[in-house]
Amino acid sequence: MEQDYVNKAMELRSKGYNCAQSVACVFADEVGMSEQTLFSLMEGFGGGMGAHQGTCGAVSGAVAIVSMVTSKGSVQGGTKSLTYARTAAIVSEFFQKNGSSVCKEILGDETGVVLRSCDGCVEDSVRMVHKLLQKVKEADR
Repeated sequence: MEQDYVNKAMELRSKGYNCAQSVACVFADEVGMSEQTLFSLMEGFGGGMGAHQGTCGAVSGAVAIVSMVTSKGSVQGGTKSLTYARTAAIVSEFFQKNGSSVCKEILGDETGVVLRSCDGCVEDSVRMVHKLLQKVKEADR
């Protein structure tokens, strides 16, 4: 099942989706949003938020899905701390696997040393989100 999500993300990458879109769009059904809406929402997060300067798009896509799964949609929902904790766990695991969460560092723009490919970052992020979704589903039982 997890591999199905990874395969779908790689299919989206091959169609020209950026890293953030590839991660977020495979979870469209799970968050009750259309792929088109997620595609539009995540467009600006690709390329490390443009020109590799910021956070890896794959991580941004993962955080968007974590937020959608966790948030109750209002301040009164009281989910901010849980969302932050889940986000921190994803970002920390991603950093441990890849040595950075900054796109230009991962791609070696300044050092010439590539820490991980974009496809690898997408795969890692999809697997982390899938694992989180499984835990959430188990907790809801």
